[in-house]
Amino acid sequence: MGEVRYDGKVAIVTGAGGGLGRSHAMLLASRGAKVVVNDLGGAADGSGKGSAMADKVVDEIKAAGGVAVANYDGVNTMEGGKNIVKTAIDNFGKVDIVINNAGILRDKSFVKMDEQSWDMVISVHLKGAFCVTHAAFPYMKENNYGRIVMTASGAGIFGNFGQTNYGAAKTALIGFMNVLKLEGMKYNIKVNTIAPIAASRMTENLMPPEMLAKLGPEYVSPIVAYLCSEDCRETGGIFTVGGGHYGRISVMEGTGITLSGAVTVDDIKKNFDVINSMDGAKYFPTINDETGSFIGQVLK
Repeated sequence: MGEVRYDGKVAIVTGAGGGLGRSHAMLLASRGAKVVVNDLGGAADGSGKGSAMADKVVDEIKAAGGVAVANYDGVNTMEGGKNIVKTAIDNFGKVDIVINNAGILRDKSFVKMDEQSWDMVISVHLKGAFCVTHAAFPYMKENNYGRIVMTASGAGIFGNFGQTNYGAAKTALIGFMNVLKLEGMKYNIKVNTIAPIAASRMTENLMPPEMLAKLGPEYVSPIVAYLCSEDCRETGGIFTVGGGHYGRISVMEGTGITLSGAVTVDDIKKNFDVINSMDGAKYFPTINDETGSFIGQVLK
């Protein structure tokens, strides 16, 4: 088996001025990709901006013999998304890979959550992924090739106190992926999602130093890079990753029960244990597969 390479490929990595994004950009560039290093250059809560973070990573890539260019646009506007992709087109002529990594944190318990903290986190994580991907997708369709990676979080998939905004935004990206994988299928565009745990500006105050020491971003980037490669044939996958551990996360559906006639709330109470059971649970790649699994019984 040959080494995974990205020669001739152009990658956009958002939020690549540090942490996971920097690690992703450095790895792809070290294996031949031309990389757009996007970073607004602000604080972890989304405030402020600057060019130093993106420029530093570009300098690191160039010093190692790679090819990269910086972009300082925010991801959460259509104009910003277009400008990020335009940077790739103007400098390298195309875009093959988009890694939606940019994010911020504004953690608060739900009763203390304010509208601005909710809107900003949803805007950067969810709308940001939309804006950048929306601008890149037509170029991928035209070239009949694309690799897109979303960055979700176990904070939403499994839950984490004080992160309703973050958890909602991150898990919404899975819904985004589930639809986009279908729209990109005939154009050889693969869309996958990671749910990482890693040491970064966003997590440095959330975990003890001894844990952070074992959760370097360099453990996350290899699976991201694989999902961005020509070798990858998977689409619609969700993968947990951290500290050298890698695994698949799946949304499953139990066997359930089909009730006939006029169903009452008492019928639900009587059969709730069966309805709630995950015995014989299955994975369905599309809503048509899911509905098709029981619609025949409903129509009898």
